[in-house]
Amino acid sequence: LVQCRYNMAPFSVSDRKRPGPDRRSVEISKVISEAFSSVVFKEQFPRTSVDIFIEVLQADAGTRCAGLTAASVALADAGVPMRDLVTSCASGKIDDVVCLDLNKDEDNFGDADCPMAIVPRTGDVVLLQMDGHLTYDEFQKAMGLSIDATKRIYEMQRDALRRRYSVTLEDILKESPPAAAPAEPEPEQPPEEDLGPEGI
Repeated sequence: LVQCRYNMAPFSVSDRKRPGPDRRSVEISKVISEAFSSVVFKEQFPRTSVDIFIEVLQADAGTRCAGLTAASVALADAGVPMRDLVTSCASGKIDDVVCLDLNKDEDNFGDADCPMAIVPRTGDVVLLQMDGHLTYDEFQKAMGLSIDATKRIYEMQRDALRRRYSVTLEDILKESPPAAAPAEPEPEQPPEEDLGPEGI
């Protein structure tokens, strides 16, 4: 079982929101749970729940994509076995121009917003939503932009994990203090009776 709790802090947006989950948070939690359910090896953890907590501290649109991408790296860092990382990005349309990674103003006043997530190794789409209207050609262009962007994000995810675990011998020696050299045993002194009356 893979569960997700997506929540936006009250101070994460300019208009302070009410604390606790709302309809949008519940919906995003559900779609993120379903996205990860397709890549986590759940059969290796019978009667186990993998819980994902995404807390958004500052929002400028694209929070579900950012949260999903970050959660994927966090699961890999925690050692949860997965078929591959999940990478997410959003595209949309502003004034009849298809764009990538809309910010808050573009999202609010744009014509469409289309978040998606894929498994890069297989190309499987595990999340695809759309608000607004796109023609067939615009949708194809939006998907092309998103897929190209997720490939670049995928390399950044892998690079972050490589840096996290690529430890060299020099790094180990820097972190651990050098071992103290073993003390040499002092030579044994012969007992006084063996020295004679005048010593040695």
